[in-house]
Formats: sequence, structure tokens, C-alpha cells
Amino acid sequence: MSPTSSLHQRSLHKPYNLLFHKSSTDGSSKPYYFSMLLNRTTFLLLLALLIILGVFSPWIGDRSTFFSPSRVSLEAKWRGYTLPEAVSYVAKNGSTVIVCAVSQPYLPFLNNWLISIVKQKHHEKVLVIAEDYATLYAVNGRWPGHAVLIPPAPDAQVAHKFGSQGFFNFTSRRPRHLLQILELGYNVMYNDVDMVWLADPFPYFKGNHDVYFMDDMTAVKPLDHSNALPPPGKKGRTYICSCMIYMHPTVGAKLVMKKWIEELQIQPWSKAKKANDQPAFNWALNKTAGQVDLYLLPQAAFPTGGLYFKNQTWVDETKGKHVIIHNNYILGFEKKIKRFKDYNLWLVDDHASESPLGKLE
Repeated sequence: MSPTSSLHQRSLHKPYNLLFHKSSTDGSSKPYYFSMLLNRTTFLLLLALLIILGVFSPWIGDRSTFFSPSRVSLEAKWRGYTLPEAVSYVAKNGSTVIVCAVSQPYLPFLNNWLISIVKQKHHEKVLVIAEDYATLYAVNGRWPGHAVLIPPAPDAQVAHKFGSQGFFNFTSRRPRHLLQILELGYNVMYNDVDMVWLADPFPYFKGNHDVYFMDDMTAVKPLDHSNALPPPGKKGRTYICSCMIYMHPTVGAKLVMKKWIEELQIQPWSKAKKANDQPAFNWALNKTAGQVDLYLLPQAAFPTGGLYFKNQTWVDETKGKHVIIHNNYILGFEKKIKRFKDYNLWLVDDHASESPLGKLE
């Protein structure tokens, strides 16, 4: 029988009043009672199923998305979302992209950082480079188009432990991402997400220098200190922080990124030498200094955490000058959060509604 003819068989079913009619010639009423029993059992089963779903559905997440037929197609869409597409989307109203790289354990810090950027009205320029698919879906599910994953994704379980090979693999991808954005012709600002903006940093990126950066040394500098690359330290290199970088898409900036990638290959992670990406960044700056226009940002505006959180006298003397604060010189999520709270810089508890991600559970 064809599908079409099957559909037309519905008109041959008995009318409603005949389903409950007992003929005097039937001789037995068993089929009638069996039908009633079956209907009652089916009804009770359906009722029980609805009760179970009502009780347990909160444990399986958002009911509207859990049962949504579009969920799988959306995930496939974001898996195929490319860096050029993402950069073009977030920079649609200008030529600058603000980039961070995040794995799932750092989502609370991402939200805190984002809230501080919202207050400076630069959040629409933000592109989150997700280092795992959970982060990709979490961000794009709430803020579509503002996250991209560049395969292959590192192991999310080990990428957050400072000094580990997973952390090295995670951070060593950074210069490749930044170089690709420069090659696309955009200005790019990179931030670690354990930072907080207190003011708008863009007025400090004055001039047409290739690369702008902040010092990671805790020694106090004069307010009018030089903007040149500082002299090398005891290890033969500078101690510039790779946590905050701003670049124009120039030949010089691209050269620094290429040299950074090269230095990371020369100095891979090992158990004996638990490297991170920052020494390689400094070697890249030192080795290209004569070919590239480098610019050291003012310490009062961009202090390292070892200065801001440990020298209250300096903080008081430079009050009103601080622009971006980095919560470094401390290890561990809980310790970083506590320090932010102690200094009234943990914004997610009272200002989550201001974030484009809302309150993350």
C-alpha cells in the first residue's frame, strides 16, 4: 500500500460513538473491556512520564535548548566558524579587534574582564578565542559570533595549570592567532582575562608604533619614564609581560610574531625546564628591536600585579592614573578571585547583568 493510500484509510475508522457500542449479537463484551483497559493504562503511563519530566528536567539543563532540534545544527555552525569570519564580524564597525584566549575553567574570569570592558564601551570589539568546544558553545550560545575555535583544541583539563605542558601548549598558540589577525589587516589588542579595565586604554596607543606592551617588573619607575624597550635583566633578556599587547598590522609587528613563534620552537617545554610563552616573547622583542618600532606603555597606567597589589604607597601616589590591572604574581583560581574581591575588582557578583554573557552558572 502506498503512503498516500494509507493516509486515506483514516476515513474508514469507526466514529467516536461506535467505539463504545456493544452489539447484542457480539455474545461477549471482552474486546470492549480490553480496549478500555488499554486506554486507561496508556493514559496512566503518559501521565507518569509527564510527572517524571517535570521533576527531573531541571537536572538536564535548560529544557528549551535540551529538546531544541536546532541545537545540533548550531553547534555544527560554530564548529565551522573560521577566524576570518569571526574577525570580520566583531570588527564590522572599525579596524580593531580585542582578543583573549580562554578555556572553560577561566570562564568566570572572562566574564569579569568583559564587564570591565563594557563599562568602557569597547566590548563589541571583543573576540574570544575558545580553546575548547565547551567554551565555544557557552560564549556563542549567549553572545553569537564572539567566539571562535581554531583547531586543534588543546586538552582543556590541563591547559589552565601554570607551568604545565598543557599550559605551554595553550599559550604557545597565541602568536599564531595574533599573526593571522594581523595578516587579515586588523589592529589587534591581546589581553589575559585575569585583567580588569579601570579606564579606556586606547588613548595610550598613540602614534604609529608597531608593538605596544607593558613591563612586568615590580621596581617603581619615574612617571616620565622612557617608552623604549628596557635594558635586559639578569637572564640576558627583558621582562615584558605577554599578557597585554597592542599591534598595528605592520611589517614590524608581523616580524615580532614570527620571531615569537620561532623562539617557542627553539625553547620547547620540558620537565626540566617548564617554560611558558613569555620568555620567548621577550627574546623576540630583544632580537627584533633594531628593526621594529616598539613602545613601552606607562607603568602608572599599566602596572603589573606584583606592583599594584603589593605596594600600597605607590598605588596611593598614582591614584587616578591606573588603566588596566593584571592579577598576576599569584597562582590559583581561588587566590586570584579572593584578591580581586579584596580590592573590589571582582565584578561578576554584582554586575553580571552588564555582561553580554549574563550570569554564568
